[in-house]
Amino acid sequence: MRCPYCGFKEDKVVDSRSTASASAIRRRRECLKCGRRFTTYEYIEDTWLMVIKKDGRREPFDRKKILAGIMKACEKRPISLEKMEEIVRSVERTIQRTTEREVSSRRIGELVMEKLKLLDDVAYVRFASVYRQFKDVSQFMDELKIVLRKEKRKEI
Repeated sequence: MRCPYCGFKEDKVVDSRSTASASAIRRRRECLKCGRRFTTYEYIEDTWLMVIKKDGRREPFDRKKILAGIMKACEKRPISLEKMEEIVRSVERTIQRTTEREVSSRRIGELVMEKLKLLDDVAYVRFASVYRQFKDVSQFMDELKIVLRKEKRKEI
């Protein structure tokens, strides 16, 4: 493991525990050179799950791509990295529970949008606008109207 601060290759594990979902092991590490601490996660690598892209290509499932999309949608929003990773874990668990060895990128996107919709309206609309590839402002406005109707129902 390389220290993210100074690049030194040796560290010691200070703390180790399972994540809340027991899908990973969280380790706190301390660099033996600079003494700074950082966190790593260990996951079981499931390369058997393939994602079918919109154009028909297939590629191995990559949780980092989901997290990157969620992070972009949540940029400058009051959402912790832990909440974002929780969404990724939830989506990952959902698709791994299916007996299918392939999942469409569309299904993954829909799962992410369901979770973001419950968490933050702005992040949801941002993700939806990229994921659904809105062609014009009217499509964007249609999605905003749905969100606004939901907000009005909450107020009543």
